[in-house]
Amino acid sequence: MRGLIHVAPMIVVLLLTAMPAAAQPSPGAAKTWTVPRTPDGRPDLQGLWNNTTLTPLERPRNFSSKEFFATEEEAAAYAKGIVDRREQDPNDGANDVADPNVWWERATTVVATGRTSLIIDPPDGRIPALTPEAQNRMTSARAATSQHPADRAADRSLQERCLLSPTSGPPMLPGPYNNNYQIVQTPDYVMITIEMIHDVRIIPLDGRPHLPPSMRKWLGDSVGHWENNTLVVDTTNFTDQTHFRGSDRNLHLIERFTRTGPETILYQFTVDDPTAFVKPWTAELPMVRSAGPMYEFACHEGNFALGRMLSIARQAEKAAQGVR
Repeated sequence: MRGLIHVAPMIVVLLLTAMPAAAQPSPGAAKTWTVPRTPDGRPDLQGLWNNTTLTPLERPRNFSSKEFFATEEEAAAYAKGIVDRREQDPNDGANDVADPNVWWERATTVVATGRTSLIIDPPDGRIPALTPEAQNRMTSARAATSQHPADRAADRSLQERCLLSPTSGPPMLPGPYNNNYQIVQTPDYVMITIEMIHDVRIIPLDGRPHLPPSMRKWLGDSVGHWENNTLVVDTTNFTDQTHFRGSDRNLHLIERFTRTGPETILYQFTVDDPTAFVKPWTAELPMVRSAGPMYEFACHEGNFALGRMLSIARQAEKAAQGVR
């Protein structure tokens, strides 16, 4: 786990302090910036980026049809309420240490666009309903987990086993810490190094087709191309173990990376999985340049929790049988 997350507040301030109208630069200011380009003429996405944000993926129910906060004051009050509740929560592990920033990399306000959710489509800002097939699959999975929660390491989640983090994606969404992503470009590839569990996505740009359907990967099979100034990444071939918000192996994900300023990339993704969701849905969030550095997340090397979970499960089985 990273120890020097004190840089996060500075990153967050760049991303999150302004609201819709006030956040927009004047027409004259907008013309002073041009998209930087690599030697081969493509938009330069390279660098270290952070996607920390307080804005939830789904719009809170109490906001109903409100797509944007009405004022900066309303947004600030919403953010303050979340931060206050978090600081007062006795079950929050951050309260166990003198300086919570040692453990967490948390935002303190909402995205600069002033949206009440990262989801921009459908209009209600909510994930569409699961299909009956997906609901049945999730019910069966919960029952299996309940009956065999820790018979073996493979019964635990990919995250607990240090194999895949929800922040790894794709799609790439922020978590409680380690929200840095490093992008490196060549004319033929884009590489994204993910700080959490140090995964690496290597995305070819040479027009190759996807892998055969029989070949499945936890991060899916990604291929990319440029549409004007936007990098478009098309990902399929997910496994049946990577259930993003209820998705299954038929997930088809489209990501878009667009430089929108000297310090920002607009990251947008569309989830299309007809056997999991009743309709596709789209979300977007800014990625802000980070001063870094990116730290190694030595998950396997320090994963004592998994062994302890299995040990506790064996003790519980013995206790149930009256064995000491």
